[in-house]
Amino acid sequence: MTGPVGGHPGLVGIVVVSHSRALADAAVALAREMVHDGGPRIEVAAGLDETTFGTDATAIMTAVEAADDGAGVVVLMDLGSAVLSAELALEMLDPDVAAGAVLCAAPLVEGLVAAVVTAAGGADSAGVAAEATDALTAKTAQLGGGPAGASTPAAPAADGPTVTFTLADPHGLHARPASRLVGAVRGLDADVQARNTSTGSDWAPVASLSRLATLGGLVGHVIEVRASGPDAATALDRVVEAAADSGLTGAARPTPVAPQQVRSPDAPVRPLGASPGIAVGPARPLRAATFDVDDTPTGDPAAERARLDRARADAAHAIEAVRDRTATTAGADEAAIFDAHLALLDDPDLVDDAHTGIAAGRAAGRAWADAVDNAAARFAALPADYLRARAADVRAVGDEVLRALTGATAPAVTPGDGVLVAADLTPADAAGLDPATVTGVVLAAGSPTAHAAILLRAKGIPAVVGAGAHVLDVVAGTVVAVDGATGEVLVDPTPEQADRFAARAAARAERDRAARARASEPAVTGDGTTVLVGVNAGSAADAAATGADLAGLVRTEFLFLGRDDAPGVDEQEAAYREVAAALGGRRITLRTLDVGGDKPLPYVPAPAEANPFLGVRGLRLALRAPELFATQLRAIVRTAHATPVSVMFPMVSTVAELLAARAALDAAIVAEGRGVPAELQVGMMVEVPAAALRAAAFAPHVDFLSIGTNDLTQYALAAERGNDAVAALADPLDPAVLALVAATCRGAGDDVLVAVCGEAAADPAAAALLVGLGVRELSVAAPAVAGVKQSVREIDVDVAAALAEQALRAPDAETVRALTAG
Repeated sequence: MTGPVGGHPGLVGIVVVSHSRALADAAVALAREMVHDGGPRIEVAAGLDETTFGTDATAIMTAVEAADDGAGVVVLMDLGSAVLSAELALEMLDPDVAAGAVLCAAPLVEGLVAAVVTAAGGADSAGVAAEATDALTAKTAQLGGGPAGASTPAAPAADGPTVTFTLADPHGLHARPASRLVGAVRGLDADVQARNTSTGSDWAPVASLSRLATLGGLVGHVIEVRASGPDAATALDRVVEAAADSGLTGAARPTPVAPQQVRSPDAPVRPLGASPGIAVGPARPLRAATFDVDDTPTGDPAAERARLDRARADAAHAIEAVRDRTATTAGADEAAIFDAHLALLDDPDLVDDAHTGIAAGRAAGRAWADAVDNAAARFAALPADYLRARAADVRAVGDEVLRALTGATAPAVTPGDGVLVAADLTPADAAGLDPATVTGVVLAAGSPTAHAAILLRAKGIPAVVGAGAHVLDVVAGTVVAVDGATGEVLVDPTPEQADRFAARAAARAERDRAARARASEPAVTGDGTTVLVGVNAGSAADAAATGADLAGLVRTEFLFLGRDDAPGVDEQEAAYREVAAALGGRRITLRTLDVGGDKPLPYVPAPAEANPFLGVRGLRLALRAPELFATQLRAIVRTAHATPVSVMFPMVSTVAELLAARAALDAAIVAEGRGVPAELQVGMMVEVPAAALRAAAFAPHVDFLSIGTNDLTQYALAAERGNDAVAALADPLDPAVLALVAATCRGAGDDVLVAVCGEAAADPAAAALLVGLGVRELSVAAPAVAGVKQSVREIDVDVAAALAEQALRAPDAETVRALTAG
């Protein structure tokens, strides 16, 4: 049993019974997002342990007793033996407690959301159970009138208020922000629908992720949302807030983006570069998985639904495993792709479409396959590349469920090293590729914006997409040459062509090899100045085997995200020591928790803000959560007694903030009772112009200043890199940004080291300028460490300083880049 979660006295308690601990915990986390100030007490009795499926009547009995605060308890169950175990638990309970317990037949996830919201409002157990049971009414009404498997427009809502907003996200209404809108309306007594007025689309229910995405919302499109019912106004307020928080909307009017096309296997051959790099090698075709989908049900509709639910749970475990591996091997941003897959797996429109097919007499596999085909077809019909590419995500999720239903094996690559050739790749396929054996990828279909392409770039595997159906005829072992930057693909090239590709590949490989061979050596300029080159790490795996002189930035958020409670001192200390061990005991720079309105944590209250980038985030939030801050600082102090540590405070704007942080650190040192660690250094991020311009005021209180050029550039130029309308302005080589770097270096003086830990540190055009301005530490992503060290060795500081002076007088970033190229 897990729990308790929340709990206000006098409210009806809730017990969640499920075969799967992970499923129950996830459902509770989702429901908790719908209420504030704690809500009702929720107890979970799920699984026989953390990973084994099953239910236990004794655990359920204990959960009911714990959830009962005198107002009664509502028990929600998933399926099968969960119901039997819950009934047995009630028989085992004290009669007085059992009399106040209600077994509710509501669907687990939707019912739990409705139950939590209703209980939080003070309803009695009968009212809570009734609202939970009614949670499927809207979906049943929506799908019940159409033919099996058909997708129909949303029924017209009653007259009610409407809102409109313009999409500012460069990718439009895509999966991750759309899932935020879905979560905003769950549990409300309102019929909420949306349409794309720019395209004249049909209305779609906001409660459905897949139907929302098929509105085809692009940057600049206007989305209208209407609602009816008692919670209509609240629903619209939540939708508007969720749209702002997820980055869908913005004050600046975006420029329209010309639609692009995804290449299908039958399209004319116009290959597109998707991941830079050159590869020449034998073709290794990917043998696609096939599914023997049974058209004949093995049981009644209830049994078929149970089979599908079990397969979806198995698929969720598989996707979560891929997500966790991807977070380790590629990074947290890439791993987030699979969070969207998990949302699709539970998409109510997709699941209800399959359930409707089952009710019409189809087998679970056939009903699911048809539902996936319907959803993928809706995506594929959209005009924009990014949105059409999501059809591949729907099919990838569909395949995971079919694999669980049929026992089919995953796609297999022809054995041997070489260039993988396939019709397309799912994100899971791409995440599983080993760059040591897969030297390149050629896809008949696909898109550079597809999630598989994102993962290939993260792995550094050269890739070309949209190469056409003819590449599927390539025989295993045939030589294929690939240029992932230009999109050039040659099948069975002539000797001269192969030599040309091989020469380009060899030259690049030699440069990389030479840099890697010296990766562990110091980076010393031609005139003898040492520049430290660190690694930006989000985990121990990021820090290992890079040749870095130190970890110049350890993003401690990796310990705090994706969970319902904060890590304790011992857990944090163990993780920080693991990063230090991966670096062989070299110095690690631990940035304290950098979250806030734009990166919220469920267990840290944060105000709703119209512009979270200018709100309570970074150190500002830490100072408002003193217990959380103190716990992290104690873990850092403990780690510093064992290994060299630098602690770095993010988003510092005033000296008062810095002094408050230092006072908290001093308190943590006193609490640990071992004195000041000998190797502990203290620094701060320079991310806002105020900190750069007043560096001299901060310098007496720190050992180092680390410039975060990503945020500094955005704040200085009022230009968000993710907004296509202004992204071109957000160049860290803009003279205004360079002037802030120069001001920081001047203010730091000779005794305070200045580092750069943003993307500019890895920009070949920026290295000489930064060193010329006075920066003496560059911290970059792990793959860039060796190359940056090599770039530093080619610098003469006096020449770089003269170049930097010219750059500060330049009119714009384009001129600066021309200077560095010349």
